[in-house]
Amino acid sequence: MTAPGQHPREPAGAGRAFALLLVITGTAGLLASWVITLDKFKLLEDPDFTPGCSLNPVVSCGSVMRSDQAAAFGFPNPMLGLVAYGMVICVGVSLLAGARFPPWYWLALAAGCLFGVGFVSWLQFESLYRINALCLWCCLAWVATILLFWYVVAHAVRHRFLPAPGPLRAFLDEFAWVPPVLHTGIVGVLILTRWWDFWTS
Repeated sequence: MTAPGQHPREPAGAGRAFALLLVITGTAGLLASWVITLDKFKLLEDPDFTPGCSLNPVVSCGSVMRSDQAAAFGFPNPMLGLVAYGMVICVGVSLLAGARFPPWYWLALAAGCLFGVGFVSWLQFESLYRINALCLWCCLAWVATILLFWYVVAHAVRHRFLPAPGPLRAFLDEFAWVPPVLHTGIVGVLILTRWWDFWTS
């Protein structure tokens, strides 16, 4: 929470809970990226390899990994995650050690999280309606990214690094958990309804 009289240009740290959230979500995303990267290399070596998380026609990591969308920038997407989530862990550990960062740093982190949540939103659409399959490790990375985005934005708003009306700042100060829960819930409902016949058969 912003200290009374704190100027929005002053460096800011974060509470232990927020720092731990960065470490935990960064670790979850890093783990997912690492496992997917290893399985991708195995697929390149052996086209008949079946990833351990390919459980049925819907939960089929292999189908996702073989898709064009799995290498949106010309290289496997999880390689980007290895770097991005690793950086998030570093930020979280630094905050736990008492680091304070200037506003531009927080804005850069928020911008990175915005890119991340936009990218996974596109991947969610492609997975559900184009590839027609789910990857459980990808879902873990999706949830981690959604949590990161909303909590980092809430932190930036509370410290006035991002402009927002007073009521919104007050809401995010008390109920920062609401947007990520709603966002994750919407994704969950989309997954449930997309394959409703399969889940209920």
